[in-house]
Amino acid sequence: MDLLCNAYSNASDDEEEEQPKRQRVSLSSPNPPKRHLPLSSPPSFNNQTQAPMLGRYISKRQRALMGSTPAPLPEPVPVPSPFTLSGSILDADIHHNILSLLKSKAKGHQSPNLISEKLSATLYGHTKAVNAIHWSSSHAHLLASAGMDHAVCIWNVWSRNQKKACVLNFHNAAVKDVKWSQQGHFLLSCGYDCTSRLIDVEKGLETQVFREDQIVGVIKFHPDNSNLFLSGGSKGQIKLWDARTGKVVHNYNRNLGPILDVEFTMNGKQFISSSDVSQSNASENAIIVWDVSREIPLSNQVYVEAYTCPCVRRHPFDSTFVAQSNGNYVAIFTTNPPYRLNKCKRYEGHVVSGFPVKCNFSLDGKKLASGSSDGSIYLYDYQSSKVVKKIKAHDQACIDVAFHPVIPNVIASCSWDGSILVFE
Repeated sequence: MDLLCNAYSNASDDEEEEQPKRQRVSLSSPNPPKRHLPLSSPPSFNNQTQAPMLGRYISKRQRALMGSTPAPLPEPVPVPSPFTLSGSILDADIHHNILSLLKSKAKGHQSPNLISEKLSATLYGHTKAVNAIHWSSSHAHLLASAGMDHAVCIWNVWSRNQKKACVLNFHNAAVKDVKWSQQGHFLLSCGYDCTSRLIDVEKGLETQVFREDQIVGVIKFHPDNSNLFLSGGSKGQIKLWDARTGKVVHNYNRNLGPILDVEFTMNGKQFISSSDVSQSNASENAIIVWDVSREIPLSNQVYVEAYTCPCVRRHPFDSTFVAQSNGNYVAIFTTNPPYRLNKCKRYEGHVVSGFPVKCNFSLDGKKLASGSSDGSIYLYDYQSSKVVKKIKAHDQACIDVAFHPVIPNVIASCSWDGSILVFE
């Protein structure tokens, strides 16, 4: 065996003499000496990976290092801003004639009888139905609208440039109602995302969110205290909120159907609610008058006909209120006990057809305007209940109508087709 080892040894006799310290390897040795590798820097795979030569063996470790280079991260998708400013909420570019009327606050300057079919502005911006519109009383050139497209739009109606001032996308579902606060540029909206949201329109910021366990269909500020507001929802719950604390002050529960509308009386000590009675036989719960502070109903025998009322509105001066009925008429009631229905007077001519059609009084209370499922605006004389004028406005159902808070002969309307019109 030693002869075989010597015959296949790579070392010469000269090398053995020059390197006497190197040990000769013996296959029969039980403890062969360890082989010492030359000191050299290991290959770096982190700095630069070279393409392997064709036919060269690549170990698993090398393949792992070569494939460990992280893939480039995808570019982040931009999140749309909840506040989009497309125009101006200021009144700087409004014609001086309109501006003088807006600032004069002369509510008797013109007669409501002068309301004509003259179209002043057509406002397009919503992609789906518009559920509600509301004029600002403190900044009367601004109109707010709530849409099924999750958006609230602010319109600078008489602007000579861009009429759509800004779009608010703070809701993540359809918006059902919108109301301006009596103080400043604050706007309250509610909708299918089970929230009511208070927005500072001037700053474009959401200041508070009021969350509920029901779809919020209607909101209403207290007439004497803008820090308080009512909300009504799909589970029949009505809540009085304090915006300063963000908490509920009172709860009004009576196992009602979905709340369709709420309205304070003139003194603010009572409010009227309307609920959906289509799925129950309790038609006496369609309209209820509540005591605000005691959380109890004062009367639930106000309206006993088997119709749902999608809207209630109080008269600005008289002790009366009206209710839009799915029976295709507007009924009138007294706001004093026992809250009786006037069976001798009703406002007929328009058609509801199951749409959430609203109605509103003029500034002086002499006219009542109502939308209609045929797309028209109906103007009634308050005293005689006769139709004064019919304005063909929209191609689809006219959902809401709103008289201007300063200029008496201006009225706005919105439709199921997403359009908003202003007549003067």
